[in-house]
Amino acid sequence: MASSGNIATLNPLQKMSIGTFSNGNLKYAMSSSDDGYVATMSMTKKSYCEVRVDAQSNNGGSIGIRSGQCNAYYTDSLTFQTNYSSGDLYLYKNTSGTDVGDIGGTVSNGDIVMMAYDPATYKWWVGVNGTWRSSGNPATGANPTYTGSATMFEDMNDIFWGGWTSSANGLTVTFNFGQDSTFGGQETAGGNADGNGFGDFKYTPPTGFLCNSSGNINISDDIDPAGDDGETENPTKQFGIGLYTGQSGGGNSVVCGFQPDLIWGKLRSGSQTGILIDSSRGQGILFSAITNAEQTSNGPFISSYNSDGFTFGSSGSNPNDNGGSYVAWCWRANGGTTTSDSSGDITVTRQTNDAAKFSILTYTGSGSSGNTIAHGLGVKPAMTIIKQRNSSNGWNVWHQGYNNGDYDSFGELNSSAAWNANQGSNGPFSAAPGTDYLTLTAYGQVNGSSNTYVCYTWADVEGMQKFGSYEGNGNADGPFIYTGFRPRLLFMKNADTSGRRWTILDSARNTSNLVDSVVNWDESQAEYDSSARGVDILSNGFKIRGTDSDNNTSGNTYVFGAWGDVPFKYNNTF
Repeated sequence: MASSGNIATLNPLQKMSIGTFSNGNLKYAMSSSDDGYVATMSMTKKSYCEVRVDAQSNNGGSIGIRSGQCNAYYTDSLTFQTNYSSGDLYLYKNTSGTDVGDIGGTVSNGDIVMMAYDPATYKWWVGVNGTWRSSGNPATGANPTYTGSATMFEDMNDIFWGGWTSSANGLTVTFNFGQDSTFGGQETAGGNADGNGFGDFKYTPPTGFLCNSSGNINISDDIDPAGDDGETENPTKQFGIGLYTGQSGGGNSVVCGFQPDLIWGKLRSGSQTGILIDSSRGQGILFSAITNAEQTSNGPFISSYNSDGFTFGSSGSNPNDNGGSYVAWCWRANGGTTTSDSSGDITVTRQTNDAAKFSILTYTGSGSSGNTIAHGLGVKPAMTIIKQRNSSNGWNVWHQGYNNGDYDSFGELNSSAAWNANQGSNGPFSAAPGTDYLTLTAYGQVNGSSNTYVCYTWADVEGMQKFGSYEGNGNADGPFIYTGFRPRLLFMKNADTSGRRWTILDSARNTSNLVDSVVNWDESQAEYDSSARGVDILSNGFKIRGTDSDNNTSGNTYVFGAWGDVPFKYNNTF
């Protein structure tokens, strides 16, 4: 039988207060303060877990499901209280602690609560001691305890098993995510596995519902390093980082592990704006920190794209100044082979990496709002970056992590300004990005009449890349953000406050934690070390360890993007 791999525990890196974890981070005892906590693995498929109620007092505490953020004890949660004053189980929902109904029955010390959750339908079932409440049947989808929606939580990040307590409540519980049906020796073993043969549960998991283990984690088959074609499927063959020393005469080669199509470079040792070169536009350079039009003189900048990287041409100017220390972030698209797509209102020239859900599009604007362009991803984009090429204009960034993906809101890559919210006709899109098309406004940054543009667009890929948001807590014990892989490159941007920079960190320039060597996409300054902006890179995400307003002001929303090298499903010690 295949190994279940690592099984989830409660996450000591993502909890509010000083409630105590013990028994291998499976047992939780509340403190005297408000507290919130989650598991280490998100629920990307139908999931089952068990919780033993060891002790409770007053109105007990709440257990159930919640988003990855625990900045308030009940924020973004759907839980039930174990000993409401009426003696019944009572549901609490979402960000205000508002009750949503009595689900009936009681839970006593020593009872074992069963929970099942389906992230595709947002259905949640609760049972006690082998019986599902309200005649629920997770296997058939019948009679859920509660049915939510895609917007039931403010935080769009993944959903986890977890819970919360308030300072007036008392609760001690032991979770079983599939590793111990005795609950630390308190019960007789059950010995029941999920449908994949993984886990040890007191009761039999409903058909189709699985334990939270790395063996059950979803990853895209297209980027599976353990797949039949690991050489090209490995995430490191889709995104990579090259470090190099400039050589003004050209001829120096940079290794990133594959033939790249987008090269985003930045001088580390001095002041110089970052540059973007791609195989669709040829030798044209765009500058990330300024609004200038595309530069095509002083080339060739790239003399060849190689099987493991690229070689510089004779130009000694940025991005290859003699003796300069540089970083190049590189993405694979389609080897420079483009196609023309006229299925939208505006014809695009495009190359797409379907495995990595990354496209490079070039097009000429129509100046007409409501016109569409075909992005080629086959799924909804998670982030788009659009830049006018033929004259000066700002870099337009749309990101799904801002306010549930407002389609008329955007940031500017060249600016430290706050996100531009609810811009209407001056936003990038007049409708939400879809699985096939982007619907443009007539705004000059994205669709001015007869102007030329380039668009880079990515979608989430399980096990490789993720785009989301988190809320700062202003504490050096900052938020933990689950990605489902070990991040290789991270960007973070404060969306709420002006003057906050695009903070860029990666594990090529820092090879151990704390990762705190910063460059900024919106500024030309040299790389600098800043522990106040530092993070720990982990096997399943990243943990904010600084208090700087660029990445961790209390109550501020930050959008982030992460590209990884090893999915959490596999061994990936950093």
